[in-house]
Amino acid sequence: MDLSDLINVQAIMPAVRTNSKKQLLQILAEKAASITGIPEREIFDTILQRERLGSTGVGNGIAIPHGKLAAVKRITGVFARLETPVDFEALDDQPVDLVFLLLAPEGAGADHLKALSRIARVLRDGDIVNKIRGTTDAAAIHALLSDTPASHAA
Repeated sequence: MDLSDLINVQAIMPAVRTNSKKQLLQILAEKAASITGIPEREIFDTILQRERLGSTGVGNGIAIPHGKLAAVKRITGVFARLETPVDFEALDDQPVDLVFLLLAPEGAGADHLKALSRIARVLRDGDIVNKIRGTTDAAAIHALLSDTPASHAA
């Protein structure tokens, strides 16, 4: 599974300003709503419910909030690079500045898990993460996430 199947350049927010985890989740839900056509409130409530089970902050400044919604047609991602890290109650207690929201159809069982695994694998790569943190260009971030050559995204 390639991340380019999950996310397009329009779903990359390269310089988000936010002061809190809740505000960040609202911004992500708003962007996801504009991509999927699903009401923002429905997306926000779903990812907030998931966060209540335990933070999706996986460490090293990275969070992967996710949820399943009946109205989602295909697994969809939204990525945000924050200008200033926020407390996300992450496993390592470090603030978060890179967030990949993943929404999946309710019946997406194994594919949902494969997508989460793929995102985690890409965001464990220190080189990729450092390059993402070093740019505010959405096309360049998309290329880094998708493992596609960034030459066209200069």
